[in-house]
Amino acid sequence: MNSNRPPEGASSAAKPPLPRSPRAALEPERVPSPSRRSQRARHPVVVVGNAIFTLLIVLSIAAAAILFIGKQRFEAPGPLAEDKMVNIPRGLGIRDIADLLQREGVIDQPYVFMGSVIALKARGELKYGEYQFTKQSSVADVVDKITEGKIIQHAVTVPEGLTSEQIVARLLENDALGGQIKEIPREGTLLPETYKFTRGMTREQIIQRMQQAHRRVLQEVWERRLPDLPVKSPEQLVTLASIVEKETGRPDERTRVAAVFVNRLKNRMRLQSDPTIIYGLTGGKGSLGRPILKSEIEQSTPYNTYVVDGLPPGPIANPGRASLEATANPARTKELYFVADGAGGHVFSENYAEHQKNVARLRGIEHGTINATPATGSSGGAKQ
Repeated sequence: MNSNRPPEGASSAAKPPLPRSPRAALEPERVPSPSRRSQRARHPVVVVGNAIFTLLIVLSIAAAAILFIGKQRFEAPGPLAEDKMVNIPRGLGIRDIADLLQREGVIDQPYVFMGSVIALKARGELKYGEYQFTKQSSVADVVDKITEGKIIQHAVTVPEGLTSEQIVARLLENDALGGQIKEIPREGTLLPETYKFTRGMTREQIIQRMQQAHRRVLQEVWERRLPDLPVKSPEQLVTLASIVEKETGRPDERTRVAAVFVNRLKNRMRLQSDPTIIYGLTGGKGSLGRPILKSEIEQSTPYNTYVVDGLPPGPIANPGRASLEATANPARTKELYFVADGAGGHVFSENYAEHQKNVARLRGIEHGTINATPATGSSGGAKQ
């Protein structure tokens, strides 16, 4: 047997490497060179495409971050410590509005406001006017309020029974209105009511609205008047209604007061209304501030219905809708007189004898000999 034969099953690949010469051992081993990139991967179009794609990803991330931060600032509470009114004049641009809001302390980041308006494409929807900004209003709240035009609504209330001169004086006292009034409107052409307006509206515009409202209401009332009413025109209806307005402020007795004057006109009796004396003496400037003198009752003026027959030449005040309606549809009574009852109302009567008793009773109340309780059949108001 040959002892140098390899064991059974041993592979020829497991042969030990042949010994290297000293010179060969000193030489470096050769490493195979890496495979070359394909010509397609190095193509300029691919390189540019990869760069663009990377840039788009970076820009998308940056845009998302900007939107996130912008949305936070857009909706974050603002710097206002308390509610505040700010007037945005006509003609301001987006930058001017942003600067104004910053000066007023409504916002502290004008660029967020400007960017939000531009992003919402609302640049042309910013509306001028006076705004009420609430405490800590966000930029979102501010933009919404200005683009929606949620401006402050002021109001002027004109009570029934004022003369045109008194109404003009009231409008001149309101500093939210602008402009002057060229001339005092004709008596009885203004409808007393509450009128809403925005700051800067002119006084002439309010006057025009009052005149338009008066014409509309008068036409409605005139068309529904009683057919046997002893007035020939809407203007005469206003004149009579103005007397009713000045005689009583009680809603529950307007139709009875109107009936007294209508019955007097039908019976060709003088109206004998104290407010007509006062208007004739003051010319519509207001009250006398004192009782009417006996000499003034007998003093002849075009408006003194103790002296002139029928209606005066025009209204003595501006009556409201309620007095116009009461005059156009008075109560169906035969009453010809009324006098104050001493308790804020009136007592009515159909004949002079009964009226005299009621006058005597009023004198007793005034002198303290009779308690001031309403007499039977009385309503409310003030007339002699």
